[in-house]
Amino acid sequence: MRSLLAVVFLPALALGQDAPIRAAMQKMIDAQEIHGAVTAIATRSDVTHLAATGAVKKDSLFWIASMTKPVAGTAILMLQEEGKLNVNDPVAKHIPAFSKYPAITLKHLLMHSSGLAEATPAEWAAAKKLGDLIPAYLSKPLQFETGSQWKYCQSGINTLGHVVEVASGMPFEKFLAQRLFEPLGMKDTTFFPTAKQKARLVKPVRKDKLTGKLGPAELPVGFDPEPFPAANGGLFSTAADYLRFQRMILNEGTLDGKRYLKSESVKQMTTIQSGDLKTGFTPGHGWGLAWCVVREPQGVTKLLSPGSHGHGGAYGTQAWIDPQKGIALLLLVQRAGFANSDDSPVRHAFQEAALSQ
Repeated sequence: MRSLLAVVFLPALALGQDAPIRAAMQKMIDAQEIHGAVTAIATRSDVTHLAATGAVKKDSLFWIASMTKPVAGTAILMLQEEGKLNVNDPVAKHIPAFSKYPAITLKHLLMHSSGLAEATPAEWAAAKKLGDLIPAYLSKPLQFETGSQWKYCQSGINTLGHVVEVASGMPFEKFLAQRLFEPLGMKDTTFFPTAKQKARLVKPVRKDKLTGKLGPAELPVGFDPEPFPAANGGLFSTAADYLRFQRMILNEGTLDGKRYLKSESVKQMTTIQSGDLKTGFTPGHGWGLAWCVVREPQGVTKLLSPGSHGHGGAYGTQAWIDPQKGIALLLLVQRAGFANSDDSPVRHAFQEAALSQ
């Protein structure tokens, strides 16, 4: 089935996709939804579309926010393959302070079902490294019984970042650089942009509620950049870089002849693990291990296949992979204040232009 669908879909990718996608993004710019967008599409073998529309360039650097989370999940699965952890481990096996909550496993953290509380802004501001956040999380009661609910959880993913540090013996940012970013050729993906990279950093905008016009905005406090590698949303990246990560996942763990993950690990991450829990920011979703997974396409996902998986970011960035169609979709914008960044009009416009041909 996969090969047949790919054969049917690939000609559409090759026949002038740039024009309709650029037109769709220009409409969003004219409507004062965004000031610019970088859009990209890839197959398992090649990049078929990469375009910049508006006040951005193809190599512009974006804060990708929660699109960091699948990268953190990938690090966990890498360490599982090495036998240094298992997603079913209690967190306390790796961070003894978690003996306070012995029922919480790494899998609960990956699926946002731990019930773990969040850090306050003051606690976040005081942290100098990922491990500094752990006492803040553990100083509060659980929000609900572990495993009984799904609630999007920043603390769980940051705890996983520290688990990577404990299990690997390396700072989180160095593990990702050595094991993913450098081998994949993701030269502009970092928690700590250099001065040269900052010169390409897209300045965010926000829509004024009274005038309906776009004006300057700031990155959230602590992400400009933060003093530590925030696993929940600290990465900056470009379209070309993040698309390489997506293509590796689309190819079930390989890219350009190098294997990064076993196909079984990719399947484990990108298959619904959340059972019947109600999850996600749009209808029809389940949750894998740090990945959102389409259970029943509808609304913004109506043109994606069941089993498509991906993640968005707070300022409107979106990365999705459709294994049945054999494509990866990437939308990079930088706008604060979307009512629902996962269900934004910009995402709708991009996916309609990219997938309805």
